[in-house]
Amino acid sequence: MATASTSAANSGNPPPGLQQAKLFRIYNHYRVLISLMLVALLFIDPVNFDTRFRFLDFYQFGVAGYFALNSFVAILILAGFQPGQRHITVSILLDILIMHGLLFTSTGITNGLANLVIISVAAGNILTPSRMGTFYAALAAICSLSISGWAILVLGGNGDDIVRAGSLGILYFAAAFILQNISRRMMRSEALATSRAQSIVELEQINKQIIQRMRTGILVLDRYGQMRLANAAAEEFLFGTPTHRGEHNSPSRALPLPLKSGLEVWLKNPFQHTTPFQPTPTSPMLQASFTRLDQERGDLILVFIEDMSKVTQQAQQMKLASLGRLTAGIAHEIRNPLGAISHAAQLMEESPHLDTSDQQMLDIIRRHSRRVNGIVENVLSLSRRRPANADLVDVPSWLEEYRTDFLQTQKTTSPPAEVTLTIEPNIPDARFDKSQIEQVLVNLCDNGLRYSQQQSGERKIALSAGATADGERAYIDVRDYGPGVTAEASHSVFEPFYTTDKGGTGLGLYLARELCEANQAHLSLTEDDQPGCCFRITFAHPGRMI
Repeated sequence: MATASTSAANSGNPPPGLQQAKLFRIYNHYRVLISLMLVALLFIDPVNFDTRFRFLDFYQFGVAGYFALNSFVAILILAGFQPGQRHITVSILLDILIMHGLLFTSTGITNGLANLVIISVAAGNILTPSRMGTFYAALAAICSLSISGWAILVLGGNGDDIVRAGSLGILYFAAAFILQNISRRMMRSEALATSRAQSIVELEQINKQIIQRMRTGILVLDRYGQMRLANAAAEEFLFGTPTHRGEHNSPSRALPLPLKSGLEVWLKNPFQHTTPFQPTPTSPMLQASFTRLDQERGDLILVFIEDMSKVTQQAQQMKLASLGRLTAGIAHEIRNPLGAISHAAQLMEESPHLDTSDQQMLDIIRRHSRRVNGIVENVLSLSRRRPANADLVDVPSWLEEYRTDFLQTQKTTSPPAEVTLTIEPNIPDARFDKSQIEQVLVNLCDNGLRYSQQQSGERKIALSAGATADGERAYIDVRDYGPGVTAEASHSVFEPFYTTDKGGTGLGLYLARELCEANQAHLSLTEDDQPGCCFRITFAHPGRMI
C-alpha cells in the first residue's frame, strides 16, 4: 500500500480526491474574497477610473462576472458538489485568463492585480503538481508579455513594462518549480504517513480480534476495582454472559467478590500470590494475576484470568500417565491374589459343614472382594481412558434417546425407575464424545436413583436441558430426590476415594468429572433450595473447542 502511494506521488499524480477537493474549497474561498474586494473598490473610488483605466466598462463587467462565477462555484461546493481534476484545471485557467483580462482593461501590467496571478499559478501547482502546473506558469508569462507588448506597440508604452512582464514570468516559473517540488515531497510524506496510519489501524484491529478470541481472560481495572475493559473470555469466566460484539466496556458490572478480594490483597502486597477462586458454583476454577498497566502512573491495573481446568487437565494427564504404569503393577499384584481369595470363597461355599457364622464370614469376603475389584476396575478404566472423539450433537434429541435407552436397562429393577425429562427451547448444539458423556450420565443417574430410593423409597430422578445465560452453551442437569449433600461434603464430592456410601469406591464422581474435562465440559454441584442435589454438565462453546 505504501509502495503504491509513493509511486503515485513520484509520477506526479494529483493528491487523493478528498484532499484535493478540500484544498480547492479553500482556494475558492480566497477567490470569492478577492472578487468581493474588487467589486467593493468599484464603489470606493469610481471617479479616477475614467482617467486611469483603458476600458472601464469591460473592467467593471469583468469584475462583476468574476465575482458571480466564484459565488456560483462556492454555492455548488456548499451544496455538496465534489470538483474533479477537470473542474480544477478549468478554474485555474479561467483565473489566469480573467486576471490578465482585468490587467488588460485596467492600467496594464503595472497594476497590482499582477501579483494575484502569482497566487493563481501557485495554487495551480499545489492542486496539480505535474506538467500542467508548468503550463499554468507558461500561460501566465505569455499573457503578461502579450499585454506589455500590446501596450508598447499600440499605446506607445514604456519599455519597462516588458522588463516587469519578464520578471513576473520568472516569478511564475519559480513558484511553479518550487511548489511542485514541495508538493511532491509533502505527498510522499503524506502517503507514507497514511500507509503507516493504515498499518496501525490494521494492527489495532488485529490486536482487538486476538484479545477478544483469546481463551485467557483479560480485564482492565482502575484502582477502585471498576471495570474499564474486558474481553469475551473474561466476561464468560466471571459472568457467563459476554456482551455483544463491539460492546466490551462493562462499567455497570461489579467484580465478583473473590476477585475483588484478591485485588485488595494484591494492592496491599503485590508479591503475594492470589488463590484460585470460583465466581459461581458452576464456573470452573480460575486463577487471577495482576500487574500495573502503566508502571509510572499506576492508575490502571491489568488482570489476566486463567482457566485452571486447563492446567488441571495437563496435571491430570501427567498423573494418569504415572497411574497407568502403577495400574499394571496393581493388576498383577492385587487381582491375582484377589482372584485366589474369591475362588477360595466359592470353594468354601460348597462345603456342607458351614454354620451361620461361617456363612457371614463368606459374605464379608465376597462383598469386600467385589469392592476391591471395583476399585481396581475403576482405576484401570481411568488410566486407559481414550481421547475424546467430539462430534457436534443436538442435545435435546440426543438426551431423549439416552433417556429411552437408560429406562430400557432399568426395567428389571424394583421399584421401577422414573426419569422425567424437561427441555427448554433454543438450546444450542454442543460438541462432545457421546460415549464418554453417556458414561457420565449413567453414573449420575445410577447414583441419583440409589439416593432417591434411600430417602423416599422411590427410584426417580429428573433430567433437564437448557442454555446458559449467554445463550451460547448448553447444559444438562441431573437432579435426585435424596438427602442432598452437606455444605462440608460439597467441596469433596469430586475427590478420588471420597464417598458417603459404605459400598461405594469413591471414584465415580471423580471419573465423571475427568471425562467431562476431557470433553472441555464442566461438571459441578449446583446449590439451590430444591430437595436432593443437582449435578450440572456445562458444555463448552461448540465453536471454541480446541
